[in-house]
Amino acid sequence: MDKFTALTGVAAPMPLVNIDTDMIIPKQFLKTIKRSGLGVNLFDEMRYTTDGKEIPDFVLNQPAYRKAEIIIAGDNFGCGSSREHAPWALLDFGIRCVISTSFADIFYNNCFKNGILPIVMPREVIDILMADARRGANARQTVDLAAQTVTTSDGQVFVFDVDSHRKHCLINGLDDIDLTLEKAAAIDGFEARAAALRPWA
Repeated sequence: MDKFTALTGVAAPMPLVNIDTDMIIPKQFLKTIKRSGLGVNLFDEMRYTTDGKEIPDFVLNQPAYRKAEIIIAGDNFGCGSSREHAPWALLDFGIRCVISTSFADIFYNNCFKNGILPIVMPREVIDILMADARRGANARQTVDLAAQTVTTSDGQVFVFDVDSHRKHCLINGLDDIDLTLEKAAAIDGFEARAAALRPWA
């Protein structure tokens, strides 16, 4: 998993509430178990017409936001079914951070496991970040995980909370498998001792 320390990038304003996982990556794209290749279908039904043409009004189709790395979202982002393909699609597109007033629990947890930082901010801060994001590609925001701050393009700084263990994992690029491998020596030692005590097992 790629490390997340600090990020300065374009933030896409998505003020819709209740953006669910089927909107993030529709069900017809869930056949794959690969984490790559899903970015092209991110928000598929909002990005494209039924014949595959881009919908110009959708934010990620607008020139200023085609390379967005941050999403400023409405309430309850990532609700709906518990598909891990949703953070896969966001990450494959290039999104490393989503900021909202609230997230669905399973989606929130899946983000951390896949290298995406979900940040919860109060409504009044979201409104400021949303207005800043609407200024376009020149209004780049900075997310500093180490300092736990989000800075707008004009220098306003907002502090956010994050669980210390999840912060450690993101900063060091550790997923669940990596966390287990960190304990490989202890596991090997336990197995060796167990084999010596119970050679018949």
